[in-house]
Amino acid sequence: MGHVSQPGLDAAPLIADHLALDMLNTEAGTGDAQQDFWRSGNAVLAWLERSGIDPGEHPETVMDDFLRDARALRAAARDLISRRMQGERGDPALLNRYLAAMVSTPALVWDAAQPQLVRQGREPSPARALGTLAEAVAALLADGDFALVRQCEHPECVLWFYDRTKSHRRRWCSMALCGNRHKAAQFRARNRPAA
Repeated sequence: MGHVSQPGLDAAPLIADHLALDMLNTEAGTGDAQQDFWRSGNAVLAWLERSGIDPGEHPETVMDDFLRDARALRAAARDLISRRMQGERGDPALLNRYLAAMVSTPALVWDAAQPQLVRQGREPSPARALGTLAEAVAALLADGDFALVRQCEHPECVLWFYDRTKSHRRRWCSMALCGNRHKAAQFRARNRPAA
């Protein structure tokens, strides 16, 4: 599996095996139990860093705008991924706006004996970090196998994941979170005394 993290109660789990789906999982639960792990711009920055994305320097004065933009990207991603799963067409205009922050230029790097042509972007920044998320969503939409994009089967869970298991039979967002809860519930039901 890719990056797996068992965060505290105040941080979104990184269990989806795909950055785009981990982003969707920053909003979890249903009804009164719904939780948005992106409560502030600083919470988004912390999540980006946990996800391996350098958000660069960020003036405190723009954090409200950054939070709004991050949530708008997440909502657009959720809509596009849901439409793709249902075989519908989505409008990528908002996603493309975030992708525009990913401008890069070719550069020749000659660190070892063999030179390499690489693409280098601007310095890390919050806008570029959101562009990285948008690129993960676009890559999933364009190249992902949507037979492997799933939501956890636990009835009380809404987390998404990309099933990278060899057999492609993953059912739970995490065995430690939902798989074990389901197995424990089944065990209790089987061993309940007859009334």
